[in-house]
Amino acid sequence: MKKLVLVIVMTVFGLANLFSQEIQFGAKGGLNLASIRGDNSGDFESVTSFNFGIMSEIPISEKFSFQPELMYSGQGYSIEDTTIKLNYLNMPLMGKYYVIKGLSLEAGPQMGFLLSAKNEDTDIKDSLNTVDLGVNFGIGYKLDNGLNFGLRYNLGLSDINDLEGVTNKNQNGVFQLSVGYFFF
Repeated sequence: MKKLVLVIVMTVFGLANLFSQEIQFGAKGGLNLASIRGDNSGDFESVTSFNFGIMSEIPISEKFSFQPELMYSGQGYSIEDTTIKLNYLNMPLMGKYYVIKGLSLEAGPQMGFLLSAKNEDTDIKDSLNTVDLGVNFGIGYKLDNGLNFGLRYNLGLSDINDLEGVTNKNQNGVFQLSVGYFFF
C-alpha cells in the first residue's frame, strides 16, 4: 500500500512538472464534521476533527484546473458516549471550474487509506476496510495573494466494515471547511 501511495504521488506531482511555470503548490488545513451513514446508523452522532495536507493546482485552461491533494483526515462517529476515531490519508483528485475570478466549483474522486482506528483505547483497525473510495463536491475561493478557502463534502462509496458475518453496510460522510495558502 505504501508503494501504491508513493507511485500515485510521484505520478501526479511528476505530471505537474509539465506545467511547472504555472503550477502552484500549497498547504491547507481545517475542520471536519464527520459521520457514518448507512444501515442502522440512526443513533450515530457526528464528531469534529481536523484535516491538513499539501496540494497543487495545475491550470488546464482559463476556467478549468486540476488540483491533486495529499491530506490527513480525522473522521469517525460517536454512539452512546463512545467515540470511534478513524484516521485516513486521503488523496483527492479535484477538478476545479472557475465560475468567476477566484470562485470555483469542485468535484472529483478520492482514495483514502485507513491509518488507524480506535474505539476509545482499543485498536479496531482489523475490523475495518483499509481502503476507502469516495467522491468530493465543493466550492472554493482563491485570493490573488494565494490565500484560499474551501467547503467540501466527501461522500464515501466504500463499505467501511470488514468483519465476517457483519451485514451492515456503512460509509463515511465528511463535511470539510479549510483554509489554505499557495506558496508559489
